[in-house]
Amino acid sequence: MDSGCFILSFTVATLFYVLAGSVIEVKNITTDQSALLALKAHITVDAQNLLSTNWSTATSVCNWIGVTCGARHHRVTALNLSNMGLTGTIPPHMGNLSFLSRLSFKNNNFHDSLPTELARLRRIRYISLSYNSFSGEIPSWLGDLSQLQNLRLYGNNFIGGIPTSLCNLSRLEIFNLGNNSLRGSIPESISNLHNLKELYLQYNELSGSIPSTIFNMSSLQLMSIFNNWLSGSMPPIININTSSSLQHLDVNTNNMSGHLPLDMFYNLPQLEVLFLYENMFSGRIPPSLFQCKQLVYLALDDNNFQGSIPEEIRNLTRLQGLYLGHNNFDGMPSFLSYLIKLL
Repeated sequence: MDSGCFILSFTVATLFYVLAGSVIEVKNITTDQSALLALKAHITVDAQNLLSTNWSTATSVCNWIGVTCGARHHRVTALNLSNMGLTGTIPPHMGNLSFLSRLSFKNNNFHDSLPTELARLRRIRYISLSYNSFSGEIPSWLGDLSQLQNLRLYGNNFIGGIPTSLCNLSRLEIFNLGNNSLRGSIPESISNLHNLKELYLQYNELSGSIPSTIFNMSSLQLMSIFNNWLSGSMPPIININTSSSLQHLDVNTNNMSGHLPLDMFYNLPQLEVLFLYENMFSGRIPPSLFQCKQLVYLALDDNNFQGSIPEEIRNLTRLQGLYLGHNNFDGMPSFLSYLIKLL
């Protein structure tokens, strides 16, 4: 081969290798260590000196406090810094923890917004950032984390609306956005969360009506949307079978009104807790309510309910708490006085 051709071939091959190296980034445990050291550098207060003394390059990152590595790939799979008294921000480098499946920063003082680079955490299944000071809008890219099963953002300073992209999280089981400053309505597409078991939206400033499809999630066991600005009437429960799993329904302290649908409770056989107090509901108590034989707590007080209290309330033999005051009922029947004494 001509020496000139050999040199040209070698140069092209070398150039391809260099270019390929600039595009394809090989991630390993060293990458994870660098990401965690960047996080450590963004911690301004370490009240218990946990990271400052433990997160050291003198030891393996897999031995650092709060860090769990997988046995197969020897990469960081879980990061739990909950309850450590930390103050700081999350750096974009955290998006390089490509094997991370669990992230928990609960009960610290992390603040500012969430970096978009976290959207690269495609294996993440559990995120708990509750009881911090994160701010800004809830990022729409969270809806791209297709493996996410548990999202807990309770007790922060998030503003804006609930991103509709979160309703694409088909594996989501726990959805907790409570105690923020969220406004706007509850997305109709929330019914796309077919595996959802627990929904927490309480202590926000959400308005509008409850989506008519929200009771169609047959897997839903708990719905807590109290202390908002919700209005309108309670939606009818349609297109749902009797295998509904709903056990806890709490919509108290809103601005809801109107009559409860007559057949609302026929399809809620497992209901144990019903809190509707401090609204403006009116009309009579639907007879279907007394088919909920599992009810333990029933609170209808501080509304505008009318008429007599049906004798069928005796069917609720598991009741431990009954609250009917501050309505427009036609007096209290003698059997109810006896029931309240038993409670």
